[in-house]
Amino acid sequence: MASPNDPNTTPRHASQTMSAEMFANLGTPDMAYIRPIIIASEGGDAEAWGVFSANGQQLGWAPARDLAFAAAMQNELVPVSVH
Repeated sequence: MASPNDPNTTPRHASQTMSAEMFANLGTPDMAYIRPIIIASEGGDAEAWGVFSANGQQLGWAPARDLAFAAAMQNELVPVSVH
């Protein structure tokens, strides 16, 4: 069996060693992804900013991008933009 430090061992890509579930949850405890969303309101659809965990679960939303970032930081999460 080859040692992980063996220079003759071919390195593996993360997608070869992580399950899809592990990859989806990468960063979950510490990060919040901020992206634009559409919300339905009585006056019609409106754009807002969603706050999501790494696995895609929506944690909340805010009417403005800076408020979404502030909410994430207030909850001890590191906000990052998703384009």
